[in-house]
Amino acid sequence: MAEKWNVPGWEMKDGRLVREVKTRDFKSALLLINAVGYEAERMDHHPEILNVYRTTVFSLWTHDADAVTEKDAALARAINALLGE
Repeated sequence: MAEKWNVPGWEMKDGRLVREVKTRDFKSALLLINAVGYEAERMDHHPEILNVYRTTVFSLWTHDADAVTEKDAALARAINALLGE
């Protein structure tokens, strides 16, 4: 848990809020990435996304602040909701 931000499933790593998600297959990973993309656009806050086959890593930090902020925690919570958590 990223305790300062109270976001289950996320950890602070290299100054960023990070979560690795394993999906059933590549198609599921792409569907998740697209869903996160829509949510990120709605929030006007965009994550760094790395995907290899069925593993997707989301990395969040606020560029303007050069730090993790409440914007990142809010997007992390939204991603958790997309994951059904």
